[in-house]
Amino acid sequence: MATLSQKQPRRTGRRYGQTIVVGSTGSIGMGKSTVSKWFQELGVAVDDADAVVHRLYSAGGAAVGPVRELFGSAVIGADGSINRQALSAFVVGEDKAENMKKVEAIVFPLVDAARDKFIADAVRRGDALVVLDIPLLFERGSERCCDLVTVASAPAEAQRERVLARPNMSEAKFKSILARQVPDADKRAKADVVFDTGLNPEQTKAAVVNFVEDCRQEVAE
Repeated sequence: MATLSQKQPRRTGRRYGQTIVVGSTGSIGMGKSTVSKWFQELGVAVDDADAVVHRLYSAGGAAVGPVRELFGSAVIGADGSINRQALSAFVVGEDKAENMKKVEAIVFPLVDAARDKFIADAVRRGDALVVLDIPLLFERGSERCCDLVTVASAPAEAQRERVLARPNMSEAKFKSILARQVPDADKRAKADVVFDTGLNPEQTKAAVVNFVEDCRQEVAE
């Protein structure tokens, strides 16, 4: 595996021996979260975009006030946080695409600021690599912030089974989410490395271990 991507667009300005920024993505139900867990087990710092959004939506979070202004108190839980299930009633579905854009205009800049600080902190620490776990990486053009991009992928039927087994998930909601995501085939074509989560988990994890070792070796040389 070449640890310096030849694909574009990618981050520019990385100096030799400096931290490698890895973007990790994958469509819903493809195993991206499992891959991120393995990165963390290997001692790699991971910036989880979903976790950042969770903090922004929590009581006192920076997104709570602006989202309340958009949709009213119906989307605010008793604890003062944004109720994501209630919010989904306003933003999920083709007829509510404009509402989704309004929420994204609030949340995305806050997530980006947290990401930039995370990268800067890693560079100061001298980390060999860090991972940006971003579900909508290609959709938002976030590969421009990365030196390498990995994609978690699995057969479509395995994906469907995983997703529909989740609480509060329906076929319609699944299709709505997929409609907002770059197709899996396109993600794989744009990736530097694809982790096949349809394989035996030990095989997939071994591929992640090898990838991390390659990145660390690249920085150490």
